[in-house]
Amino acid sequence: MHVHHHTIAIDGVDVFYREAGAPDAPTVLLLHGFGASSYMFRNLMQQLAATHHVIAPDLPGFGQTTVAPGTPFDYTFARVTAVIDAFTVAKGLDRYALYVFDYGAPVGWRLAVAHPEKITAIVSQNGNGYEEGLSAGWADMRTAWADPGAANREALRRFNTPDMIAWQYTEGVPDTTLVAPETYQLASDAIARIGVEAQMDLLQDYGSNIAQYAQLHAYFRQHQPPLLAIWGKNDPFFLPAGAEAFKRDNPNAEVRFLDTGHFAIETHGDEIAEHMLAFLARG
Repeated sequence: MHVHHHTIAIDGVDVFYREAGAPDAPTVLLLHGFGASSYMFRNLMQQLAATHHVIAPDLPGFGQTTVAPGTPFDYTFARVTAVIDAFTVAKGLDRYALYVFDYGAPVGWRLAVAHPEKITAIVSQNGNGYEEGLSAGWADMRTAWADPGAANREALRRFNTPDMIAWQYTEGVPDTTLVAPETYQLASDAIARIGVEAQMDLLQDYGSNIAQYAQLHAYFRQHQPPLLAIWGKNDPFFLPAGAEAFKRDNPNAEVRFLDTGHFAIETHGDEIAEHMLAFLARG
């Protein structure tokens, strides 16, 4: 199955995206996270495309997506979501399943809360939606949310260094030789090209996502979408308790754990694809 690469202009943002599969097949929208881009779905898309229409945009601030010169852009999760929401409209995505990871989760949660009628199913791969899923690794971010002064903001810069990006790919991975170095190298190159301030803005705004958890939980209780939480259990940022928590509000939630870290798709992509295809077929 061929994966095609396109760009579309959305509200002053040139959104790069990958697309595969027949357009009339059930759609899956893949949303990447911090330290990544749609490149993380390069193999998964080919595995899903035989039975699904698969589409994966680069979020603003990541990968190949660029803000047009002269376009004011606030790097907040609300603004990023507005662009992706408009992207789904431009692509005619009236009904779709979500795959959310890391930053892609709060974007996907906002889409689901705003348009519950569009969401057919959710796959959350280390995409958090509960307070108990946040590890002690968020301490510096919590400090910056409570007091967004210059010193606390500056403390967030270290999360964007090449060494720290690489660590997020390898921490908790029993066999780090399975992690291709291009993954974290491309992510670091994008940060250098686009600018680290955009990333620091998003880290500082992440607290706004936690403030919206109550709306997300209400959405789960009311709509109970089929949900698969498939989790790298050794994630240094998002704990297994965050995966288990989905079952509290959504009786249709399934939870599976993998012996790997945050970027589970890089080491256990075949297992994720297998479980995901079976899950989507049941829906």
